[in-house]
Amino acid sequence: MIIGKHLVAGNWIGSDASFTSSPAHGPSHAFAVGTPALVDQACQAAEDAFWSYGYSSREDRAKFLHTIADEIDARGEAITEIGTQETGLPDARLNGERGRTVGQLRLFAEHILKGEYLDTHHDAALPDRAPLPRPDIKLVQRPVGPVAVFGASNFPLAFSTAGGDTAAALAAGCPVVVRGHSAHPGTGDLVAQAIDAAIKACGVHPGVFSLIQGGDRAVGQAVVEHPLIKAVGFTGSLAGGRALFDLCAARPEPIPFFGELGSVNPMFLLPGAMASRAETIGAGWAASLTMGAGQFCTNPGIAVVIDGPEAETFIQAAVTGLGEVGPQTMLTDGIAQAYQKGRDVIRGTSGVREVLTTTCDLRNATPYLFVTTGADWLANEALGEEVFGPLGLVVTVKDEADMLKIAHSLQGQLTATLHMEDGDTALGQKLMPVLERKAGRILTNGFPTGVEVCDAMVHGGPYPASTNFGATSVGTMSIRRFLRPVSYQNMPDALMPGDWAG
Repeated sequence: MIIGKHLVAGNWIGSDASFTSSPAHGPSHAFAVGTPALVDQACQAAEDAFWSYGYSSREDRAKFLHTIADEIDARGEAITEIGTQETGLPDARLNGERGRTVGQLRLFAEHILKGEYLDTHHDAALPDRAPLPRPDIKLVQRPVGPVAVFGASNFPLAFSTAGGDTAAALAAGCPVVVRGHSAHPGTGDLVAQAIDAAIKACGVHPGVFSLIQGGDRAVGQAVVEHPLIKAVGFTGSLAGGRALFDLCAARPEPIPFFGELGSVNPMFLLPGAMASRAETIGAGWAASLTMGAGQFCTNPGIAVVIDGPEAETFIQAAVTGLGEVGPQTMLTDGIAQAYQKGRDVIRGTSGVREVLTTTCDLRNATPYLFVTTGADWLANEALGEEVFGPLGLVVTVKDEADMLKIAHSLQGQLTATLHMEDGDTALGQKLMPVLERKAGRILTNGFPTGVEVCDAMVHGGPYPASTNFGATSVGTMSIRRFLRPVSYQNMPDALMPGDWAG
């Protein structure tokens, strides 16, 4: 049952105003609207919780994460039902995303038990060292304090209420205040109920988690500007993320803003791969572009290929694959409108040829495919901006040197992909130093949609892919965003934090 209120420090609280959800299908529901006053209440509770939760044992935090996962799974059918109604995503996608959500909670629980993420070091005292003795110095990572998390529109579970940012912060020992996304408030409500149940079952301080629903920009501003918030996790648009980033930087006490913002995720199709499997790559690209109506931050929107017969084979295979995809429901009316606007920008840019024309309206998305030359790409910055949806752009270049120019021209990316054969190694070796500076994850002979949650994953990259190129929002390394190193000099073991293993 949807409660329709805010969860603040274990209490479900209403407010004077309400908003109504806009589901893709099924009934709409009313939800209380967030206010700066509620934000303050949640942040105060989070700070109070930090004095116990921030100093809790890794075993207790791991148990809490496992219990949240259990409680989410116990509500699985209800979460899937409301999630599909609100977003238009199919049951299989919601069930898979729930599996990913509980999986990363359990992965983080097991990871913190190992203790390696604490990066402990110990330089023992050297009292006889000349000309000066060295003191005993220990180092361990410590939680930063309350963290704010903004729910993402395109992942109602894995990047929202109990998603990666929340799971990472809780694993680190940081209470969380979530600003729920208005695209899926019912899903957020049910997940918050699961977290609330886990808090009660584990005896955790109720201020460790709060959910504030809805509200205007003043609510989001109140979250990031609250003096008790020490870091922010965000997945969303470049414009929205940059605005919040600027607010974090302008605070009297600036705080880190870990924003995952946007990427066109270019693919470079090398000659040997094109000679042997251009058609197969084109068909695979079409499937990747249209997965989930193209509403993935890792959607490979750009394909760079040397002009010639193989390029035409690749383009025709992509046209065929895209042409078989019917209209797909987008997550929100606003996202659908932004997709149509992005299509119109590409369509109206000089030097761009449309090779697949479709018609999309209302909340539906249909695929589009455009072709341009390397020279026109370099002359038009708008072609390098993300279009969130199933739209692809092929950039044809004259030769390998032109392909390298395109690589050098790229802004920061979440991913970059090489399709290659053994004979392409020399060109690949030229591209790799460039792509390493441009992207957080580099693939060969695959497609970037689908981000594995594991120790070695990086989901981030140079700006504007993310606001902190040294961090990742996916994988166990994401926990380190919410920790800071502290050195302890000549400190008795009795005063060392419990995470210090000696």
